[in-house]
Amino acid sequence: MTSLSGKVAVITGGNSGIGLASAKLFAEQGAHVVITGRRQQALDDAVRTIGPSAIAIPGDVADPDHHREVAAFVRDRFAGVDIYMANAGVNTITASSDVSLAEYDAQFGINARGTFLGVQAIAPRLRYGGSIILLGSLASDKVLEGHAVYAGTKAAIGAFARSWALEFKDRGIRVNVLSPGPTETEILEKLGVPNGEREAFTAMMAGAIPLGRLGRPEELAHAALFLASDASSFVTGINLRVDGGMALL
Repeated sequence: MTSLSGKVAVITGGNSGIGLASAKLFAEQGAHVVITGRRQQALDDAVRTIGPSAIAIPGDVADPDHHREVAAFVRDRFAGVDIYMANAGVNTITASSDVSLAEYDAQFGINARGTFLGVQAIAPRLRYGGSIILLGSLASDKVLEGHAVYAGTKAAIGAFARSWALEFKDRGIRVNVLSPGPTETEILEKLGVPNGEREAFTAMMAGAIPLGRLGRPEELAHAALFLASDASSFVTGINLRVDGGMALL
């Protein structure tokens, strides 16, 4: 028997990166997986990658109507959900003096507001003993240049998790944060690093990590699987750092 056999998992931003790797692994472990994302083509491609147990719902996590739609879908299709992974997120590396209102609102809207609204909507559908996994970041504890706004959004997520771990304890629902360090996902391409400088940029980041390399989405997915499964049945309210030791420096 696989570790998530018969479970239902919802993963926001499940069409790429850590979300997609987690969705694929969860499906391999027997879960029905519902993924969300803003790009229909990326969602369609992800469903083909994940397999027949995957369903995609397009939408913007900053929109409360999207979360109500997802919650209604899992209620009607599966009568509930066991795992909720708030993975969708954006990052713009900008010095605080240059952050525009649009940048600020986009990062807080997707990272913090999107996480809060998602959990608020899905919580009534979570079954007893469920698991909530929130994507944090190394940046919430370690000062990184140009990350002030992003770090603020991820610090908010940590505060949400601590509150929810106590709010939902009577229903046996565990709430944990998974905090990646630099990971080889397409988000690196969105940080504005020119193609010709990508190799040097990656080498620079790897040099700041004790294990000497960036993480792989599959490694974060296995950490998410631990938090989603009964292997972590006595774990709640933690921040699991999967960063190659970068937080130590």
